[in-house]
Amino acid sequence: MTRIAVMGGGSWGTAFGMVLADAGGHVTIWAREPEVVTAINTQHVNERYHPGIALAESICATNDPGEALGDADIIVLAVPAQSLRENLDTWRPLIPTHAVLVSLMKGIEIGTSARMSQVIHEAGDISMSRIAVVSGPNLAREIALKQPAATTVACADESSARRLQDACTTDYFRPYWTTDVVGVEIGGSVKNVIALANGIAAGMGLGENSQASLITRGLAEMVRLGVALGADPLTFQGLAGVGDLIATCQSSLSRNRTFGESLGRGMSFDEATRAMTQTCEGVKSARSIYELARAHHVDMPITEQIVAVIHEGQPPRQMLANFMSRAPRSEPGVGA
Repeated sequence: MTRIAVMGGGSWGTAFGMVLADAGGHVTIWAREPEVVTAINTQHVNERYHPGIALAESICATNDPGEALGDADIIVLAVPAQSLRENLDTWRPLIPTHAVLVSLMKGIEIGTSARMSQVIHEAGDISMSRIAVVSGPNLAREIALKQPAATTVACADESSARRLQDACTTDYFRPYWTTDVVGVEIGGSVKNVIALANGIAAGMGLGENSQASLITRGLAEMVRLGVALGADPLTFQGLAGVGDLIATCQSSLSRNRTFGESLGRGMSFDEATRAMTQTCEGVKSARSIYELARAHHVDMPITEQIVAVIHEGQPPRQMLANFMSRAPRSEPGVGA
């Protein structure tokens, strides 16, 4: 039986842990919150993040990272993106040399503009052949309810990608593998920023035409940045690109859309932040994504406007006005 450590007992970490257990893995969830650990071990629930949903009795939890990591074959990293490097500094001596590390995080590191796989490689001293990422239209609550879904698993090493694919295949969760780690990570990160913009539009009362336009042009930004970094443009036509983008932009379960809606309805940034109970990765990563784009001379006007709203105090309505006032141009393709 594959031994799996899920490092993070939040909504997505717990839901993916359920998938891995249903696929036959022996899953141990590490969580900071003592009440989460106690509830999982004694009641087989995570009421804090998935109230009313039963977990497999085979899933256990711990506050001790050493106990979780132990002899793990697969280590799933499900902590907030901006805390990853600090956590890996602590966990590095505990990580088995044979384990595959899997990132569920969809962010770009502040200060370095590094993707999460790069942070794992640097801070964990892990070979890229042992680093995988998972990204797709995977709203955690729906996965926890075992509603049918699909995702993309990516690793530079094909055998590791296939190994992870096998470890998370169930009758309700269908993974597809790829070696395009860059494309999958850029798709997962940029879609959060576009969801913020789409949420703002929805919060302002703008309809489906406006939202479809934002989503489509957001996809163009995603493709441009990904290709500039060496990604396969076809990746963005798949689950980790347009699939995740649609789900995150349109669902009421999306934290990024919800945060944007709050801004569009007139909340201040501080008020919208206080209303959120979980990390909103688009808010955390927007500036890093924009800095990455500028470093590679990539035009990302929607991302630029989101940075202005979040970090420079620009009114949300001005964001849309600025976007609509851009000079007309041709549209030879989604990457244009």
